[in-house]
Amino acid sequence: MKDRDFRVVITTGSPGFLSNEKYCRNKVEVCFVKIYMGKILNGIILCLVASLLAACGGPKIATANEQMERGEYFDASKTYRKIYNKLTKREERPLRGEIAFKMAECHRRLGQYARAAAAYQNAARYGYADSTLYLHLAQMQHSTGQYAAAVKSYSEYLSFRPSDFVAQNGIIGARMALEKKGATRYVVKNAKLFNSRRADYSPMFSDRSLDQLYFTTTNENATGTRKSEITGMKKGDIWFAGRNERGEWKRPEPAEGELNTDFDEGTPAFSPDGSTMYLSRARREPNSNTGVEIYTSQRSDAKWSAPVKFDITADTISSYAHPAVSPDGRWLYFASDMPGGQGGLDLWRINLHERQGSLENLGEWINTPGNEMFPYVRTDSVLYFASNGHPGYGGLDIFRAELTPSGGWKVTNMGTPVNSASDDFGITFGEGESGFFSSNRGDTRGYDHIFSLELPELKILISGWVLDRDEEPVPNAVIRIVGNDGSNQKQVARSDGSFSFPLDRGVSYVMLAGAKGYLNAKQEFTSDTAEEDAEYSVDFILASVTKPVVIDNIFYDFDRATLRPESKTALDEMAQVLRDNPNVTIEMASHTDRKGSEEYNINLSARRAKSVIDYLISVGIAPERLQSQGYGKSRPKTITKKLAREYPQFQEGQELTEEFILSLPEADQEVADQINRRTEFQVLSIDYKMY
Repeated sequence: MKDRDFRVVITTGSPGFLSNEKYCRNKVEVCFVKIYMGKILNGIILCLVASLLAACGGPKIATANEQMERGEYFDASKTYRKIYNKLTKREERPLRGEIAFKMAECHRRLGQYARAAAAYQNAARYGYADSTLYLHLAQMQHSTGQYAAAVKSYSEYLSFRPSDFVAQNGIIGARMALEKKGATRYVVKNAKLFNSRRADYSPMFSDRSLDQLYFTTTNENATGTRKSEITGMKKGDIWFAGRNERGEWKRPEPAEGELNTDFDEGTPAFSPDGSTMYLSRARREPNSNTGVEIYTSQRSDAKWSAPVKFDITADTISSYAHPAVSPDGRWLYFASDMPGGQGGLDLWRINLHERQGSLENLGEWINTPGNEMFPYVRTDSVLYFASNGHPGYGGLDIFRAELTPSGGWKVTNMGTPVNSASDDFGITFGEGESGFFSSNRGDTRGYDHIFSLELPELKILISGWVLDRDEEPVPNAVIRIVGNDGSNQKQVARSDGSFSFPLDRGVSYVMLAGAKGYLNAKQEFTSDTAEEDAEYSVDFILASVTKPVVIDNIFYDFDRATLRPESKTALDEMAQVLRDNPNVTIEMASHTDRKGSEEYNINLSARRAKSVIDYLISVGIAPERLQSQGYGKSRPKTITKKLAREYPQFQEGQELTEEFILSLPEADQEVADQINRRTEFQVLSIDYKMY
């Protein structure tokens, strides 16, 4: 007779049930045997059952399942591992797949994401038939920075459940991480002084003085001797660190008083005056699920009283944890799995002054079918929280939510490096954009640690020089800068003419520079909106009130007074100088070189000066502020410092007379003639319409 496979099911405790044809679940143990159909006798069966009972000795699936159901994930993972290692036969592969899946679930809940990912992959390899395996595998790959693999696993899961919200957001987050989007200027560092060799998390300042930082720790000096069946660590206590007289943090120590017990205490929050602590406490009862509730403790003479349960609802089945108090002391925010939410853990709030009827869910802007927890209320309109339901970089990410005028919330991922592939949560802020948060990044055991964060101030500057037309420093120049954000700054230039102002991002500024004996000069610009350091440069060239000033780049056709189009830029700048100095009147003068008759040059220069005046009038300058004069070749140019630097063949102070020019080589004669051909203005008065 042909061999056939038989399955013998021995229940332990309450009766088990078959979940499908491959294997049994829920407090049962399964052993596979091969026997010949024609040789089954009662005596053989009795002997077989006895041998099976002996063979199935050691770690029991029922024990592991019960540990897992009670939330004892650390103990359950060890029990499942022992069972997994004993299932070596080929016919035991389906059961091995199930055990691998349950072991993965334990590691996932312990934050041991690399171990969880490996166990999920083993479950898939052994044919574990549950589509959620691919979702959890994707989340573990996501949480260990394996973003490409996570996208593939999310896609595999979405082929079974195309509309799954968590997977859809997960694949968005994994792709976001692959594309390296969301980088910020925050500087994140391990706050080593606060961290032990176990888990330390959920930092919180006790009051506005920012002199004491409380947090949860499972270090070896925590209260009690037993280790948690859930985490394998000591049960959590609340410790704190204070500052010394120099403002430096001191080493942490346990909170004084009756606060810490053999139970798990953690995630502290405080009333605005720091006198009342709100905390989470996990009650552990033998052979029952762990319940998490919110308690309060009062401070008196630096000691904390024994915690008292804070009743939120009559619901004793749901969990309530991660309290946070609004800055005005009116609202208590917390996380709960109570009915009426969006799924998983949701954020809720209740009025501390009038609890009756005030309980409310924060709604679908904040809450998702995933988990939202660890709220932190920074202002009456800004909330921070951790979530694995919104698109993120893996595990829990920290999000910033801002209340909108319509009553909804605008939720933004805080980006990297605050968020990572691992769990990031439990943020608190001190001065400005500095504070602390928790993360298990870089810890393969899944232990959480405290990190500092700081957003360095942007160094946006505008600097430059105030010079005269000869590019020499203008002494005692005053620079004013006014922004459309209401800012108004004033500064006297240094002795070398330099200046520097700090700016803000995305602000439009008007700058004005002036000095005694000089015309004012104005500049306008808008700073960039990019979140990066920047330095702008602007120079002010001031025109003297007491001596003629050449207007460069004024061009005419040969033997004509008609302005060429390329002169427009220089003349528009001249018009702006007059607008910036509305009380000034000027003489616009034109000069020719030594060639031609005196009469001819006087006439040509007069017409050229007049053409400049006509242009200035055409762009809105009042005619009574302008005079024109043609000087022909009667006023040769004197070499200035600037001209001497530009033309070193001439010495500063040399007048370019016809006699001097004729003594020069032919090439230098042409240069000298070119310098003499010029248009310049001279200030006539500085009190136009002042009386």
